[in-house]
Amino acid sequence: MKNQNYEFKPINVGRIVIWGVYALVMMIAPLLLTSSLSLTMLSQMGTLIIICLSYNILLGQGGMLSFGHAVYSGLGAFVTIHALNLVSAGKLMLPVSVLPLVGGFAGLFFAALFGSVTVKKAGTPFAMITLGIVELIAAMSLMFPGFFGGEGGVSGNRVAGSPFFGITFGPQIQLYYLIAAYTFVCTGLMFAFTRTPLGRMLNAVRDNPERVEFVGYDTQRVRYFAFMIAGFFAGIGGGLVALNFEIVTSESLNGARSAVFLLFTFLGGATFFFGAIIGGVLSVLAFVFFSELTKAWLLYLGLLFLFMVMYAPGGVASLIMMNLRVAAFGFFRKLWVSYLALFVTGLVALLGAAAMIEMVYHLQLNAAVSEELQFLGTTLNVKSLNAWVGSVFVMLTSLALFECTRRQFKADWDAIQVDIEKEIKRREALAT
Repeated sequence: MKNQNYEFKPINVGRIVIWGVYALVMMIAPLLLTSSLSLTMLSQMGTLIIICLSYNILLGQGGMLSFGHAVYSGLGAFVTIHALNLVSAGKLMLPVSVLPLVGGFAGLFFAALFGSVTVKKAGTPFAMITLGIVELIAAMSLMFPGFFGGEGGVSGNRVAGSPFFGITFGPQIQLYYLIAAYTFVCTGLMFAFTRTPLGRMLNAVRDNPERVEFVGYDTQRVRYFAFMIAGFFAGIGGGLVALNFEIVTSESLNGARSAVFLLFTFLGGATFFFGAIIGGVLSVLAFVFFSELTKAWLLYLGLLFLFMVMYAPGGVASLIMMNLRVAAFGFFRKLWVSYLALFVTGLVALLGAAAMIEMVYHLQLNAAVSEELQFLGTTLNVKSLNAWVGSVFVMLTSLALFECTRRQFKADWDAIQVDIEKEIKRREALAT
C-alpha cells in the first residue's frame, strides 16, 4: 500500500480579516450615515463598485481597453426594468430581489453577441470596435422607443409582488442592503475569478500573448470568455441601478458613461483588484458630492486625471501598496516630513489655481449678477487686479516649493528603495 502525503495550506487569516472588515463596513455604514443623501450615495457606490470591478476584468486583468462597457450595464438595466414592469403587471413570477440576475444574464447575452466580433482584434482595434458598438447602441436607443422609451426612458416601481417578511424594497435602507449583498457576493466571485486558471491565463494574454499562443492556448477565446464574464457582472450592476432609480434612460449606455467607468477604474488603480473598489467610491463622491461644490468640477477631475497619469499611473491603489511596502520595512518614519511638506505646498498651489478657476467661471457665468465671489470664506472681486495677481503669486510660489520638495522626496524615496532591496537580500541570505 502506497504512502499518501497530505498537504494542508494554512488559513489566510489576513484575507479573512480583510473580507470581514469589507462586509462589516457595508453592514454598519447606513447605521452611521442615516440621511437620505447618505443612503443614496452608499447605494450608488455599491452598484458602481460592481460595474468598475467588471470593467477591471477587461482593463486590469486582460489589458483590454474598452470604450463601450456601458453597453452591457445599460442593456442589463433596460432588461431589468422591463422585467420589473412585468412583475408589477403579474405577468412574470419572480421576486424583485433576483431581478438583478436577469440584468446579469442580459449583459452576458449581449457580451456573447457583441464580443464574438469585438475580441477578434486586440489593442487599438479592439478599443475602436468597442467605441463603434457603444455609439451604435446609443443611436439605436433613440430609434427604437418601444424598448428604450425614447428620450424619457423606461420607468418602473420596485415595490412589486408580495412582501417577503415585510420587505418591500420601498424604503431605501432595504434596497441598500440588497445592493450591499449583491456587491459583497459579486466582489467575492470576481476575486475568485482572478485566482482561476482562466483568470491567470487572462493575465498571461495581457502580458505576453505570443507566448500564450506558443504553449497552445487560443488568446481570442480567453479574451472572449473574460469579455462575457465582465458583461455578466456589468449587467448585474446595471440591474441594481435600475432598481435603485426606478428609471433607465439612453444615458445609461452611451460613450460618456463608458468613459466614466474607464476614468475611475484607472484612478482607483486598474493593476490592483481593490483599485476598482476605490474607483467606484470616488466616482460617487465626484458626481454626487463634488459636483455640488463647484461648476468647474469636471475641470478639476480632468486635472486630477492628468496628475495621476504623470505621477501615479498605477492609481490610488498603487500609492497605498507602495507605502505599505515601505512601512513594512520600517522606513516610513523617514518620509512623513516629506509627505507633510508635499501635502501643504500642493494644497496651497491647488487653492491658488482653484481661486483663478472659480473667478474665470464666475466672470463668464455670474459676473452680471455680482462681481464678488465667495471662495473658502473669503470674498474675491473677479474684476480686481489684486485678486488675480494674488492668486497667481500663491499658485506659482507654491508650485516652486512643491517641485523642490518633490525632488527631495524622490531622492529620499530612491534611497529607501535601495535600502529595502538590501534588506530583502539580507533576509534571503539568512533564510538559506
